[in-house]
Amino acid sequence: MAAKIFAMIKRHIESNILRALSDTPVVLLNGARQTGKSTLVQSLGQTELKARYLTLDDSTVLSSADKDPMGFIRQFEGTVIIDEVQRAPGLFDAIKIEVDRRRMAGRFLLTGSANVLLLPKLSQSLTGRMELLTLWPFSRGEIESRKETFVDTLFGDINKLPTYSVADRKQVWEEMSIGGYPEVISRSEPDRRQAWFGSYITTILQRDIRDMSHIDGLTIMPRLLSILAARSPGLLNFAELSRSSGIPQTTLKRYLSLLETTFLVRLLPAWSGNLSKRLVKSPKILICDSGLMSYLKGFEPARLDLYPEYAGPLMENFVIMELFKQISWSRTQPQLYHFRSQAGQEVDVFMEERGGRIATIEIKASAQVSFKDFQGICAARDMLGKRWICGVILYMGTEKVSFGDNLFAMPVDTLWA
Repeated sequence: MAAKIFAMIKRHIESNILRALSDTPVVLLNGARQTGKSTLVQSLGQTELKARYLTLDDSTVLSSADKDPMGFIRQFEGTVIIDEVQRAPGLFDAIKIEVDRRRMAGRFLLTGSANVLLLPKLSQSLTGRMELLTLWPFSRGEIESRKETFVDTLFGDINKLPTYSVADRKQVWEEMSIGGYPEVISRSEPDRRQAWFGSYITTILQRDIRDMSHIDGLTIMPRLLSILAARSPGLLNFAELSRSSGIPQTTLKRYLSLLETTFLVRLLPAWSGNLSKRLVKSPKILICDSGLMSYLKGFEPARLDLYPEYAGPLMENFVIMELFKQISWSRTQPQLYHFRSQAGQEVDVFMEERGGRIATIEIKASAQVSFKDFQGICAARDMLGKRWICGVILYMGTEKVSFGDNLFAMPVDTLWA
């Protein structure tokens, strides 16, 4: 069933991959395990690229690549797809030499389950020769066969966004709690989804993180991940986290980096228009999939009335990760930040495009919104001046409601409508 889910659902980033291959020697598709990277590149290799496919999850292929990286690379002509390339770090230098020897667009399509931006030796090898793309778990739009344009529309004409929603609110909560991993959305029983998440975490911690860190004693990592999920999407405070977890700060920072590298957590940086006057230095910590977050926190939509405190964090984490997904294929390609002033004014999301214009977004788990809920957005508007373009509150209501010039409350499913 999971393979069918992979094959049936079109990935919106596909066109970006093909465009990158048209003018760049090396394209690396990064992303967590089990998000569909292998299925996507194999499909492209068979249809659009007519490319040779190899995976380093095959022990024979891995052994060959490890023993003689240069010889391994030079045996291939045309476009080559190498899956899970981070398992043979020596290939990066070999690919660099081959690209410099014979530079041509679309020579290598690589995939990796470790973020090479957090592995300096690997990322530096192909500087100026490689384009990096990220494949996240399915977005809600991908699951529903719609290509989301919410991000681009905010920077275009916000009035083009839908005026109401007919989606069932209970269903929306369930969708947020399930997340976007293909294997998970293919399972109808909650206990089977939980079983998958348990095995998934164990596999990553015991295989990928151990391989990168060369540490066997990572038994504390599952508990640390649960602690981070309980705080997501809150400010990252290493001192407080060290006290509550009993892990020294130096060890904690190393473990957090490993969790980032394997796409289990992500940081949302603080916004500042002036690097010398940072408003808040601490980033927010996010779990990269809302289904994984629900699993780690033990959240079930049917128990929302018993644990209403889970609703706000889950929805905020979900929305921010959906925005990251959309940005990966958007035309605008803005950067995401959170905002908190020293006076305590907050905005959940600052979305800043290259020209400096900023869209501001608040996320509310309530079905009602009042003008008071726009206080942080209005403070940001006054501070930003002409750089501010709109303020949106995504909420659990069903109507798009105006609260003034470019101030709107919108149903959360406007994100993928």
